[in-house]
Amino acid sequence: QVQLVESGGGSVQAGGSLRLSCAASGSTSSLHCMAWFRQAPGKEREGVASINDDGATNYADSVKGRFSISKDNVENRLYLQMNSLKTEDTAMYYCAGSRFRCGFGLLPQGATNYWGQGTQVTASS
Repeated sequence: QVQLVESGGGSVQAGGSLRLSCAASGSTSSLHCMAWFRQAPGKEREGVASINDDGATNYADSVKGRFSISKDNVENRLYLQMNSLKTEDTAMYYCAGSRFRCGFGLLPQGATNYWGQGTQVTASS
C-alpha cells in the first residue's frame, strides 16, 4: 500500500504562483508513474501532469509552459510548480500514483492505483 498526502494549496491572485507538494509513504518502490489531477466544481476530474520513473513528463495543453512537475526520489516527494495562475486553474488538486508506467501522454485515471485527499487551489482576479 501507498499513502499520498498533498500540501501547499491556497489562495492567490491571478498571475501568482504556488508550489504543491505530495509526500509518499509505504511501498513507494512500486510506483512507476506519478501525476497530478484536478477537479473544479461541476466539472470532471482531469489530468494535469504526469512523470515517469525515468523522469519523462507530460502536461495538459491548458497548463503547458506554466506548470512544472518534478519529484525527489530520495525524499519520496512529488511537486507541482504552478506559475502564471489563471482563475480557471481554481480546483481541488490531487496527487496520484500508479504501479504502471505513464505510457504516452498523461496518466489515465483508470490506471491510477493510489490517490491523495486533495488540496484546494484558488486563483482570483
